[in-house]
Amino acid sequence: MGEIEKYNESVFENIKNINEYDQEFWYARDLQQILEYKRWDKFLNVIEKAKIACKNSNYDILDHFSHVGKMVKLGSGAQREIDDIMLSRYACYLIVQNADPRKEVVALGQTYFAVQTRKQELQNEFELMDEDRKRLAIRNELKEHNKKLVEAAHNAGVKTNIEYAIFQNHGYMGLYGGLTAKDIHIKKGLKKSQQILDHMGSTELAANLFRATQTEEKLRRENIKGKDNANNAHFEVGAKVRQTIKELGGTMPEDLPTPQKSIKQIEREEKKKLKLIGNKKKLTSGK
Repeated sequence: MGEIEKYNESVFENIKNINEYDQEFWYARDLQQILEYKRWDKFLNVIEKAKIACKNSNYDILDHFSHVGKMVKLGSGAQREIDDIMLSRYACYLIVQNADPRKEVVALGQTYFAVQTRKQELQNEFELMDEDRKRLAIRNELKEHNKKLVEAAHNAGVKTNIEYAIFQNHGYMGLYGGLTAKDIHIKKGLKKSQQILDHMGSTELAANLFRATQTEEKLRRENIKGKDNANNAHFEVGAKVRQTIKELGGTMPEDLPTPQKSIKQIEREEKKKLKLIGNKKKLTSGK
């Protein structure tokens, strides 16, 4: 080992385990090997530092570091029980933060567990949001992914604004059972100046986000060339998302209710709230 080319983030995914409660965990012995620690006692020193960091962050150590025994095969074919530790993602994150920074794979581990830990935090935050905040979060993410989709479509041969509008229509037709953007606009009872995506609930927005992300990845992964091929790919992905919704027993996107508030209205309300909070802070601080 020792050459970073041998590694990618999948090495940490490959040693991940799932328990009977559908919770992910890693074994310390597996992580020891990946992080290139030859001696268990040396790696235990790193784990102890991680435990201290866990305690200092006001987390219960036992929730993240669980000592267990594990049976291993010896060269003779016999088995022997050794000590091991079941680690949460957060525990792994603390371990790689305290591991030898000179090891290239440690830097990779720091990035992997930092990103994965942040993803989980965002997911937890999202689950606590009300519908308006969920809509805002997904809509903002969709704006960013649509930029990437524009770039991927352009690379595939979709050059002009008209061509991109046709490309987008193919995605909508796949997802909405043949309805074009104009059809959806009319169905929602929107004015000409109003954008479709600003008048979707979180479930409908999530379906469109999945359509956009998967189409962008498909265009790049398969190196699709030609605007007709790009249009067909977008329709195909939209139709696959629709089929998945159907198989899961979900409501088709065109049948989902149109929220009373638009994204623009929610954004204005959020700005007012922030302004009020700011004014209150000024008053309490005497400024």
